[in-house]
Amino acid sequence: MTAPLAVRSIADFRPERVVKVPDLPELAELTDAERQACLALGIERVHADPDHDAVDLAAGAARKLLAETGASPGALLVIGSRAPGRLMSSEATRLQELLGLPDALTFSVGGLGCVSITPALLTARGLLAADPGLGEVLVVHGSKPPTPRRYRHPVTVSGDGGQAVLLARTGPVRVLDIAQATNGAYWDLYTVDFRDRPTADWREECADTRRYSFTLAMEGRARLRELYRELLARNGMTTGDVTCHLSQNLSAGAFRFTEEALGVRLAAACAGNLAVNGHLGPNDVLFNLSGAIAGGELPPGSRAVVFNASPVAAWSLLLVEHAGGEAETHYL
Repeated sequence: MTAPLAVRSIADFRPERVVKVPDLPELAELTDAERQACLALGIERVHADPDHDAVDLAAGAARKLLAETGASPGALLVIGSRAPGRLMSSEATRLQELLGLPDALTFSVGGLGCVSITPALLTARGLLAADPGLGEVLVVHGSKPPTPRRYRHPVTVSGDGGQAVLLARTGPVRVLDIAQATNGAYWDLYTVDFRDRPTADWREECADTRRYSFTLAMEGRARLRELYRELLARNGMTTGDVTCHLSQNLSAGAFRFTEEALGVRLAAACAGNLAVNGHLGPNDVLFNLSGAIAGGELPPGSRAVVFNASPVAAWSLLLVEHAGGEAETHYL
């Protein structure tokens, strides 16, 4: 039997400053075709504030959650940022200090880009299973693009946002199953050459756009189909037993690709969040889960499957159940 894991609370934080996608300064550097691709993503605006780094964003979300719930988590898991502000320092222990959690077991997880939320959940489940005295685990992440340019051609536009997730053995949203797969052949498909370069010159570059748009897309479709089939089979379910399907937020085209590949319809919360927040890295999927619950797309007693993918390449699926009534839920 899988060790129990549940989401007790989710809090999100986004800076007030907003920029509309047509006003992004990097659009002036693009070709006409690249500019049109950016404007066709289905993203209208993103939150963007140079005064907030990834730790600030994560701390903003965590402070909200701790204030709302009064929780005292025994462990703090930090999903590391893509471009830490300093080398040889610890974002994890910096957040431990900022949040006033001196006794919390603290360390970082990640390495899978957008899919890094999955190893965080797996680690939290393992900690809770291994230590009966541990009551709650706090997972936090501050999502900020690794370069000054927010448009990642031809994929998405990244916004700024922090997220905090309080996990325990019981709660209003039960994590029933987790599936993950990776392929190291794509480990450097997207890179930022930063050594001996001013930050203003950093660019997120794709080594081979055809390999991303076609080869990886075809493999991703096959991987997600197989993971979805296995996930449902080992839980004695069919697609008809799933009330709500959710994914990460990359683009309107990516939503259509997922729907067509898997024969499902994604929740409206995904497109709604994409339009006004853009891509928020590992925060996307649980942000959309919160929106689906708040909007009535995942009512109590129903189940959802959450899809996630990253060009590193990694794929993951979560099977969750909105149990309701086990604890007060804080979706901020």
